[in-house]
Amino acid sequence: MPTVTISSVIDAPIEKVWARIRDFNGLPTWHPRMVASKIEDGRPADEIGCIRNFQLVSGATVREKLLAFSDADHSVSYSIIETPQPISNHKATFTLKRVTDGDRTFAEWTATFDAPAEEADKVAEGMGINVFQGGFNALKTHFAENI
Repeated sequence: MPTVTISSVIDAPIEKVWARIRDFNGLPTWHPRMVASKIEDGRPADEIGCIRNFQLVSGATVREKLLAFSDADHSVSYSIIETPQPISNHKATFTLKRVTDGDRTFAEWTATFDAPAEEADKVAEGMGINVFQGGFNALKTHFAENI
């Protein structure tokens, strides 16, 4: 089972970073690869089990289920339940930790999934660079411009 782990330090306090990313339906407000999102069945975006259905810049759609959510731990876990990527059994966690040196935030995004052997490395690389690091880069740019 491939594992992808990407981490970064964001020059902003954890409370500000969490406020920006905590909305499970809010990907299009901060991630450049996501253009639209909605929570299915009108459920609250922080209700365990809710499903977000979002559209990528490419036009593809992805459905993800919220598995865990914690304001106290600044953490969210979810699984992809529908994607054009050749993956299954996906689970990801996005966690923030306070960096007291400079009042910054350590961000870590990790995922595990199953994929055909010939696709696994390519999928893992794309997920790590385009989704995870791409999201971190967007957050860093946002806070550099708005602090």
